[in-house]
Amino acid sequence: MSGIFFEDLKVGQTASLAKTITEADILLFSAVSMDTNSAHLDEEASKKTPFGGRIAHGMLSAGLISAVLGTRLPGPGTIYMGQTLRFKAPVRIGDTVTATAEVKELNAEKKRAVLITTCTVAGKVVIDGEATVLVPSRG
Repeated sequence: MSGIFFEDLKVGQTASLAKTITEADILLFSAVSMDTNSAHLDEEASKKTPFGGRIAHGMLSAGLISAVLGTRLPGPGTIYMGQTLRFKAPVRIGDTVTATAEVKELNAEKKRAVLITTCTVAGKVVIDGEATVLVPSRG
C-alpha cells in the first residue's frame, strides 16, 4: 500500500474516515492508554459530571485523525510531526465519529504539509486542530 507523494498533494485536498464508537473501543483504549478515569468507565459516577453520563476518551476520537493521515491523506509513509487539538464536545458510545484532514499548506523545501483536522459527530464538530506531517517524495 502506498500513499500520496508530496508532489501530488494540492491545497484543499481532503480525505475522511468514520468509526462508530463501541463499549469495546472504550475498554480497549482504557487498557492500552491506562486512562481509567471514571468519566469513561463508570456510568453512575459519570452521571455526576457536566456530561451527565459516560463519554469516550478524547484521544480515542483524536486517534482517528492519525488513521486518516497514515492510511488516506497523505497515507502510508507519512510521518506525524505535530498536532494541535481543541475538544469541542463529548463523544458517547454509539456515536459515529468522522475524522477529516484537509491540506492547508505545503512546504516543498522540507516536504511537509499542514492539514486542518476535524472530527465530527452527526455534522457537529467534536475536535478540531491542525497536523504537521512529513510526506514521502518521489525524489
